[in-house]
Amino acid sequence: MESKQKWAISDDWVVVILGFFIITAVILGLQLSSPSYTWANLNEFTNNILTGGNFGKIAMQFIVGLIVILIGGAIANKPLFNVGATFAVIFFITQFALIFAGNSALKSLNLEAVIFSLIIGMLIGNIFTLPDWMKSVLDSEFYVKIGLVLLGTGIIFNDILQAGALGLIQATIVVVSVWYFSFWVCKRLKVEKDMAIMLSSAVSICGVSAAIATAGAIKGDSKKLSYVISLVLIMAIPMMIFLPYIAQAIGLSEIQTGAWLGGTIDTTGAVVASGSLVGEEALKISSIVKFSQNVMLGIAALLISIYWSMTNKADVDEKPTLKVIWHRFPKFVIGFIAASLLFSFFLSPEVVSEAKSDIKGMRTMWFALAFTGIGLETNISDFLNKNRLKPFYAFSIAQFFNIIITLIVVYILFK
Repeated sequence: MESKQKWAISDDWVVVILGFFIITAVILGLQLSSPSYTWANLNEFTNNILTGGNFGKIAMQFIVGLIVILIGGAIANKPLFNVGATFAVIFFITQFALIFAGNSALKSLNLEAVIFSLIIGMLIGNIFTLPDWMKSVLDSEFYVKIGLVLLGTGIIFNDILQAGALGLIQATIVVVSVWYFSFWVCKRLKVEKDMAIMLSSAVSICGVSAAIATAGAIKGDSKKLSYVISLVLIMAIPMMIFLPYIAQAIGLSEIQTGAWLGGTIDTTGAVVASGSLVGEEALKISSIVKFSQNVMLGIAALLISIYWSMTNKADVDEKPTLKVIWHRFPKFVIGFIAASLLFSFFLSPEVVSEAKSDIKGMRTMWFALAFTGIGLETNISDFLNKNRLKPFYAFSIAQFFNIIITLIVVYILFK
């Protein structure tokens, strides 16, 4: 037992190791093409989903994911049978959710596919009692952090420069001002600190991804994360529909409208859908602005990690020295930044181009698995608690402020 404790590695370092294991395998030539989940009718379902090639892609993702999770379980000294069996169950549920979400009628709603993983996970978790062997190793945060390390490969510094100075200026002003306003509102409404930080990041930076990254940085409660994600997705729907009409009514140009949509709507799918309603130029600008805000994610996660490490004392006698801050600091952030630097400066454009799509497919898989896990761990009765009204009020107020401040910034910058 002593030797196990001696060689045990923290989960945060494990996810960095596993993330780079996947990245290295893809760079060296491992093919991990994303499966197809798109279908409109029974004929397309048969021809697109129920094919040997598609099942082969799903099987390859399963095998790689299982190897990765078993390596992680071995490093962390977890019971490997329980870890592997739990992964298999979550993977099966997630595949069902992704196939269900791939229906063209549902895709037209422009909801993130992972929301269906969350909903189906919640239904199963609340209808059935999970076995103890599964509960003991069910760790959705672990899946999230692997996905976040892989997410770093998509943040390329050359792309950041191409996003344009105005988009970056707008993103910086909006993210900083909205984050602090949201956090202030949460404090006034006495929202719990960890919930306040996740909520503020979601409303100010880039929605679901920001909420997930922040939860990882502060080791946030998965139930609270699930609630914040639900708020983001629900709020995006009316904004996606009505903001283009409001922009037209107040006389914004197509470029200004695109910048406004990209800066306020919190999910990429909803941004694209809303921008498409306005025109090609609005779609382009909204995508650039949204990407500029996504770029802020790594910086924000780093700063939030340092802030949380210095202010959230697990032990009142433990002073926030550099050693303590380093001990508390979530190491997946280092993996995220390292992956971004690797793909920005140390790999050829050809290698980056070939590897990015396969890694993106694996990243999507890990996030979808994480959402299924969060759903399984979430008790729906928690959402009916009166205490959940305060975060809802805080999010609504912060989102209204976001709409107004972004409109002002857009009007000044994009003339």
